[in-house]
Amino acid sequence: MSTTLPPEIPAGALDDTTAARVEALIEEEEGAQNRYRGWLAYAATALAVAMALFHLWAAWDIVPTTTLRFVHVGFAMALGFLLFPAARRFRHRFMPWDLALIALSLGVTWYLLYGGDMIGTEPLIDRYVFPEGWDLIIGWVLILLVLEVTRRSTGWVMPVMSGLFMLYAFFGNLLPAPWRHQGYGSERLIPHLTITLDGIFGTAVDVSASLIILFTIYGAILQVSGAGKFFVDFSFAATGGRATSAGRTVVLSSFLLGGPSGSGVATTVTLGTVAWPMMRRVGYRPDDAGGLLAAGGLGAIISPPVLGAAAFLIAEYLKIGYLEVLRMAAVPTVLYYASLLFMVELDQRRIGAEHAEAGTEREAIAVESPWALTKKYGFHFSSLLAIVVFMILGYSPTMSVLYAMIVAVLLSFLRPESALWPRRLIDALASGAVQSVGIAATCACAGIIVGVITLTGLGLKFSEIAIQAAGGSLVVTALYTALIVWIVGLAVPVTASYIICAVVAAPALTKLGVPDYAAHMFVFYYAVLSEVSPPTALSPFAAAAITGAGPYRTTLQAWKYTLPAFVLPFVFVTDPDGVGLLLAFKPGMTWVDVAVQIGLAAAGLAALSAACQGFARRALAGWERAGFAIAGVLMIFPALLEAAFGNAVPAPHLIGVALGVVLLALQWRGRPAAALP
Repeated sequence: MSTTLPPEIPAGALDDTTAARVEALIEEEEGAQNRYRGWLAYAATALAVAMALFHLWAAWDIVPTTTLRFVHVGFAMALGFLLFPAARRFRHRFMPWDLALIALSLGVTWYLLYGGDMIGTEPLIDRYVFPEGWDLIIGWVLILLVLEVTRRSTGWVMPVMSGLFMLYAFFGNLLPAPWRHQGYGSERLIPHLTITLDGIFGTAVDVSASLIILFTIYGAILQVSGAGKFFVDFSFAATGGRATSAGRTVVLSSFLLGGPSGSGVATTVTLGTVAWPMMRRVGYRPDDAGGLLAAGGLGAIISPPVLGAAAFLIAEYLKIGYLEVLRMAAVPTVLYYASLLFMVELDQRRIGAEHAEAGTEREAIAVESPWALTKKYGFHFSSLLAIVVFMILGYSPTMSVLYAMIVAVLLSFLRPESALWPRRLIDALASGAVQSVGIAATCACAGIIVGVITLTGLGLKFSEIAIQAAGGSLVVTALYTALIVWIVGLAVPVTASYIICAVVAAPALTKLGVPDYAAHMFVFYYAVLSEVSPPTALSPFAAAAITGAGPYRTTLQAWKYTLPAFVLPFVFVTDPDGVGLLLAFKPGMTWVDVAVQIGLAAAGLAALSAACQGFARRALAGWERAGFAIAGVLMIFPALLEAAFGNAVPAPHLIGVALGVVLLALQWRGRPAAALP
């Protein structure tokens, strides 16, 4: 068992130094795993496969909720202590304390399942108010185990944050108002976090155990069968042969590859190793190329049918079907990639103008026919549709992904190089289980934070504080919420950022009349920003390792490429008609209203793209960039002008459209950039 580069990367695509840097960045997100040989490797694979098979069986059969959650966390702890070293100097060695921690993990799991019911006169689950002594001991051990496995698999930040929240629960009575609460002792807090379904074994672990792990297994099956490689090759074939195809290829392949994978860093690395040589040959600067690659990888987290792990949590928190989440994500995803495409087209105009001024030609790229690739491997496209089709037919998300796995395995035998014979299938099952360990640990650790928030009432207090600080203004509250989610996302992964902010920040928006689904989608999209925001900007850092650009300059370029699309979520919460972008209908709304909202959003994104790039038909002057920025914001975020000047400004989105048309007309009269080939 080992952490390696994604399988779509051709052998020899990276030199040893670059490959090591890229792998280190992947490990920073997924944890630095041990690489065992001999019986330890077999033991790790066996444990991972057992974890995968248990969850596949749980998807097929009925398993009690508590049993599923307890066993899921138990597997994650045992596998985490086996595969993730306590420190890098102990890497690739199985240490005595690892064995002790695995034994403790199994012992705690046994106690939760069976041992606790043997003590006292009531079942364990009913003793959270009056716990036995052993309940407290086991509870403390469980908390420490969860903190340690999270530290090993994701880093120090989440355990430290969880510890600070526990200190708040213990000593909140010492704080000033409005943060003060009565304070809780171990007898009240520990059972709440470890026995009830409101702490470690809360909603996040439930979603991780019932859905997320199934999707990671499904993604691993697709990768091992070669679906990811096909998506990259197909994108290059479909857009190749012209100098303008490099950026378009990144946009298309990031959608195809990102949709099934849901991983930003892996998508960035896979695209970068193949696309960077082409991008360099047609004139992209290293930092521009790295920024675009990171932005494309970011799309993996917001792209159906898998999205990021947080999307499953949205469905659970809102008590809606996962198909509803996919429906809400459809238009924003299309607009996100449309924004990237706008940026790419402007890139090509800028690069074309630079080459024209230098008197050089951009090199064409020869690629294989897309039809030839489709005839061989087109069956992989089923992975983009299978889950959605099964859900449309009425199956639950759990059964849909299970049947989609079966379809993927059967179709893999259409080509001998894709066939999932037992050895490759075992590798896929093990890989899927291992990929879920970090997510399960994050969800369990985040459960500590959520448990403290629910017990102390911090979420309600925080929303009241945010609304008061904003003066009751929805626009200002939305700006504060975005800032809070962004700051939290700087330190923790997307999944943890969403979990924390869904119970802390989202209530402030819903109290001001924002529909709960719009508030949660708003929080989700800003949590995703952590992928391109230092100090956890792993996608840009990985892209910079491949292109050789500076990591922070690449991060700034990634912000440039993603900024237009991330103004979009403000429409969900500040414009009453903005829910149309989520394909939700308020009373009286029609499809025409939705189409108008989509058109305004697309036009606004185009204007913001021109402002970010400083280029339209030709290079923009400073005042023109400012004008396009204002036009784009007015089309996408008209409530901002209304908040600043009240209702004295009628139809601000129409003002934005008019301003954009005038600026474009002025551009049309000027000298255009070199024509696109």
